[in-house]
Amino acid sequence: MRGWWAVASAIIFACGGHPAGFGDGGNDAGTSDSPFNNGDGTVFGDSSSGDGSNGGCSDAAKLVYVVSDDGVLHSFNPATLQFTTIGTINCPNNFAQPNSMAVSRDAVAYVNMSDGTLWQVSTANAACQATSYQLGQQSRRIRGMGFSTDTAQGTTETLYTCTANDQTFTGGGLASISVPGFKLTPIGDYTSGLGGNECELTGTGNAELFGFFATISPPKLAAITKTSGATPSPITLTGVNTTLSYAFSFWGGDFWFYTQGNGVGSTVTHYKYATDKSYSTAVADTGFVIVGAGVSTCAPTTPPN
Repeated sequence: MRGWWAVASAIIFACGGHPAGFGDGGNDAGTSDSPFNNGDGTVFGDSSSGDGSNGGCSDAAKLVYVVSDDGVLHSFNPATLQFTTIGTINCPNNFAQPNSMAVSRDAVAYVNMSDGTLWQVSTANAACQATSYQLGQQSRRIRGMGFSTDTAQGTTETLYTCTANDQTFTGGGLASISVPGFKLTPIGDYTSGLGGNECELTGTGNAELFGFFATISPPKLAAITKTSGATPSPITLTGVNTTLSYAFSFWGGDFWFYTQGNGVGSTVTHYKYATDKSYSTAVADTGFVIVGAGVSTCAPTTPPN
């Protein structure tokens, strides 16, 4: 998600299938050329102990995707710290700037633009297609988005959104969007001092949902109760700086923050949530400004071996 001033809303594609170029990028998990191969015949994230990457997911669905302020879609593999440029998003008759992004289990990105529209974008070739979500539902705008599985290790998922309230000009709390149906349903506001604030969202294959509250100083990370919006135990992110553009994603049991200062590309900060809660700079300067990040519920939920 970009800064707090960016106007955002979400529109979800209504059809059951996807046109050519959508959801067909990447190899099947477990192939010899998989970027997730441990080198011993196994693929991390596919162990019998259970991980969000099970359920027939492609390798493409296990990557993180980011969009830069110039409308270019990139993939990011946290296992190798490698960014790969996919292409420029060229949505028909739309000249707005990308603002936020979510990725479904079939590796299709939903890119929210600053004019309040959201488009379906192929993670294989950045092809863009209009969607049909109706703006203005419940007097809310979409700020951040993320999919979360309905049950731990499940294969069904729900799209959650962090909203802004157009009537009060404050954060509007957590909501969900039905797919298909595309009805926005408010759930509730955040707690523990986070109510009335906006955030970015990321979900997991373990049915978890997290919010990055970047407009608070210092920023906060909070697990979100999906049935109420409650955030009972927020974490202060002492090792993450936010000034202008920001985004974040879950991957491999940890969190990855993409933040930008003045006049430089984004910095990727790795927060080792699964282990010692330490911070490290994974990529000092990406060379481009990241304004949205998305990861599907196929992404590994445990650190790589």
